[in-house]
Amino acid sequence: MASPPRCSPTAQDRECKLPPLSAPASEYCPGKLSWGTMARALGRFKLSIPHTHLLATLDPLVLDRETPPHLLPEKHQVPEKLIWGDQEPLSKIPFKILSGHEHAVSTCHFCVDDTKLLSGSYDCTVKLWDPVDGSVVRDFEHRPKAPVVECSITADSSRVIAASYDKTVRAWDLETGKLLWKVRYDTFIVSCKFSPDGKYVVSGFDVDHGICIMDAENITTVSVIKDHHTRSITSCCFDPDSQRVASVSLDRCIKIWDVTSQATLLTITKAHSNAISNCCFTFSGHFLCTSSWDKNLKIWNVHTGEFRNRGACVTLMQGHEGSVSSCHFARDSSFLISGGFDRTVAIWDVAEGYRKLSLKGHNDWVMDVAISNNKKWILSASKDRTMRLWNIEEIDEIPLVIKYKKAVGLKLKQCKRCDRPFSIFKSDTSSEMFTQCVFCRIDTRGLPADTSSLSSSSERENSPPPRGSKDD
Repeated sequence: MASPPRCSPTAQDRECKLPPLSAPASEYCPGKLSWGTMARALGRFKLSIPHTHLLATLDPLVLDRETPPHLLPEKHQVPEKLIWGDQEPLSKIPFKILSGHEHAVSTCHFCVDDTKLLSGSYDCTVKLWDPVDGSVVRDFEHRPKAPVVECSITADSSRVIAASYDKTVRAWDLETGKLLWKVRYDTFIVSCKFSPDGKYVVSGFDVDHGICIMDAENITTVSVIKDHHTRSITSCCFDPDSQRVASVSLDRCIKIWDVTSQATLLTITKAHSNAISNCCFTFSGHFLCTSSWDKNLKIWNVHTGEFRNRGACVTLMQGHEGSVSSCHFARDSSFLISGGFDRTVAIWDVAEGYRKLSLKGHNDWVMDVAISNNKKWILSASKDRTMRLWNIEEIDEIPLVIKYKKAVGLKLKQCKRCDRPFSIFKSDTSSEMFTQCVFCRIDTRGLPADTSSLSSSSERENSPPPRGSKDD
């Protein structure tokens, strides 16, 4: 709605001369009040504080005078720094807040052997952080001219790339901060990732619904797949072997592209009931996790061609109260984390199949999450302009986690196929289904598509198992 027109200042206004009291109303400018008018209006009110104090706070020439403490606004009182985050009853997770961006923090990573942090923001900056004191080590120059939507870093932490809404992908040397190259596209870039071996960069397109794979050394195009999806791509990533690219989209579809054969290996339509927001591989490349606006996450077996016949996946539910925006596996796939529109970070025990803990504290949507290689730290980026570094080293000793385990009634077993320890619900009686961990269960030939062991026991009793087709 347009704002009402304001009167332009005149010489009389600047000299603070009042209009004659007999002047007609049409000649009076309501947008300007002179000091004399304000003084007469204020004189009609009884002040609850001495006039001298009021004038002192209004007089710009008395800045050096000390204002009485009782007149200081509350916002000037610095709160005591929080050391522990009390997310839920019985939960004590140490955390550190990193502030320095002026807009939403859209992407975050651990790098340099977990000793540094990388972030990108809608304030058009890419920053390198020292997690010890929370300071910014480097603000990469030759910054994008539009919001940064995603950053990526090579496995050896030598190079950084960032995709921006200015239709560019930029690369910097991490150590020197020097801009190495910049590639401009004809369409908006919504995602960018380095391959694990550092040889390729994949970018996801918005309007063209496609992906572009580029040689990161020669800055040459390896392949461009337009209309790879029917709607905008939301995320794409390489598998650990740097040979396959998974992409997800608003069209609820998952696609896997082979770099060598330049062909689509796998297509899963209607993988979720709403738009898919993110995807990530396990470090074995055997499984792919997808997060969705339908509030769920799914873990898919993408290793064998038999997938089309089995449609094997498991669903992680009841972890977020809103859309899930991001997901990330721990290096050994023992747990998974996700961030969502409900402002929380969920920690999932994949083998046991339940949400281990919910980290609360952000004031807005959690846009991205990351896990350190040593599995001791979680990093979350939020639209509230901050990042949070959470220490989960002693998560299994937290009373709330112990309480959750007792509530669902879990007992420990050892997988007969891979010897991985895993837990099962005490109420489960199927000897065939629960002699193996969740990953081996997905991988077992003839297993029903969507194992319901990753939902609560009451949910399994009251709900029929999901269908097992690839169109689920």
